[in-house]
Amino acid sequence: MEEDKAQIIIPNLNPRFSGITSTIIAVVPEQQKELDFAGVGYFIDKRIRHISWREFFRLSSRPLKNGKNRIFHCRRNIEMVYGLIFKYILRRKITLIFTSTAQRKHTWLTKFLYKRMDGLLTTSPRAASFLVRKPDAIIPHGTNPEIYFPIEDKRALRAELGLENEHSIGIFGRVREQKGVREFVEAMCEILPKHPEYNAVIVGQTTPKFVPFENEMKQLIKDAGLSSRFQWLGKVEFEKIPKLFRAMDLVCAVSRNEGFGLTCLEAMASGVPVIATKTGGFDMVIREDSDGHIIPCNDAKALAKALDISLSDPEKLRRMGKNSRERILSSFTISKEASAINAVYKKFLGLS
Repeated sequence: MEEDKAQIIIPNLNPRFSGITSTIIAVVPEQQKELDFAGVGYFIDKRIRHISWREFFRLSSRPLKNGKNRIFHCRRNIEMVYGLIFKYILRRKITLIFTSTAQRKHTWLTKFLYKRMDGLLTTSPRAASFLVRKPDAIIPHGTNPEIYFPIEDKRALRAELGLENEHSIGIFGRVREQKGVREFVEAMCEILPKHPEYNAVIVGQTTPKFVPFENEMKQLIKDAGLSSRFQWLGKVEFEKIPKLFRAMDLVCAVSRNEGFGLTCLEAMASGVPVIATKTGGFDMVIREDSDGHIIPCNDAKALAKALDISLSDPEKLRRMGKNSRERILSSFTISKEASAINAVYKKFLGLS
């Protein structure tokens, strides 16, 4: 049967769409060009073969034909817990790999879990610095430049998407303080009166817990007399996101804490410069004053200054957009990420 060939099992144990889900959807189809994968748990992308838990148990009851175990690649604590139970209690024939992206001190539970993984990956030197065990590899995320690409006629695209005004500055991600939405709103309230050709676009879901925060931000905007200059798009279909990136003139990725941050890569691949905070992998990707700007976290004044500088020189802004696209093509494509992860897999699978 086809599933018998599966060399790598990808668990996805969060029913909600998240950054980790987005990572899986982006990289696994590219990895499948070289190795055979199956997904278990919650999957929303038909390109990844989905197997039942019953099928997983049948597959993991025996090793591959060369005697090596199948890989079970975890990206969440819960997946490591399941993996350890499967391997050491239920005696499944699996090799456990975990990817850590967090840039903070890990809890005792996370440390306990990843110390017992067979392989450990991370996405940036900063994330690696928080690990008490040396990772097997540091592999930054990539993005697909065939999905995220520039467009010349932004005005027509903005009209198609219902975006108002001549130019747009966007922030993408769930609406909450951790994503830097407060800093974005405060900075835009400061600089929009100086740049009447621009509007602010906020793309992302507001969960019930953060509705009071959204209302607070809207009141702040209203008090500044700028309600007509902000568009709140809410949760947007995944398929529409690339078009929205292409329609932007500038994107702000200003999280207070980030694992890596795909928003930066997706915007830059779309030919859009980025102002980002010094967290995640942003400063690995953005070359200061070439592709965008790096600012401190939780600093609306620094963001306003960077925005004002960027918007005051439209020709340089366009040049930075071209540089951004070239930067992604040279160093941060999804194919580079997939090849690097597959190289680690091959070592454990006895294929290299």
